[in-house]
Amino acid sequence: MLNPVRVDAIIDLTYGALIALSVVLIATFEPAAVGVAFGIGVFASYVVHVVWKMARFDPSWMTQAVEESVSETVGKQVEEVQDQVEKQVGDVQDQVEETVSETVEKQVEETVGETVEKQVEEAQAQVQETVEETVEETVEETVGETVEEVQEQVEAVDERVDRRPREEDIEEIVEESVDEETEQS
Repeated sequence: MLNPVRVDAIIDLTYGALIALSVVLIATFEPAAVGVAFGIGVFASYVVHVVWKMARFDPSWMTQAVEESVSETVGKQVEEVQDQVEKQVGDVQDQVEETVSETVEKQVEETVGETVEKQVEEAQAQVQETVEETVEETVEETVGETVEEVQEQVEAVDERVDRRPREEDIEEIVEESVDEETEQS
């Protein structure tokens, strides 16, 4: 029994040689009609051969071969695309992280700076107001108490001064004493 693959290969080569011969005949002979007829005949027989050959193959085998080929090709392309997508996603993720980090950092600095400044100003104003009120109240109370104490001391000194003899009284007392001593002596 002959190997069908070898038979098909020999037939293919024979048809190819006949086609080449028909091209040479068409180009060299003057009566072009003979060459054209021969070429058409060879071409028609080749078409018949191709149809016969295709009918011999198992359609499920051809489907399986095409499926495997397509599966391999698609698999490779999917892997390549997946690698590219992962790379691009990684790049985009890095860019997004960097941009978000910078933006958040700027926003936080601005917001925190403004908030802290505002709170410090408010606290300073509140402390200043509280200190002013407290100092004013304390000074008023302390000065009031001190003035009262000084007033009391002044009044006490005035009373003592009032109790002391005055210059006129002292002169009188001295005169009386001198008179008494003179009288006694």
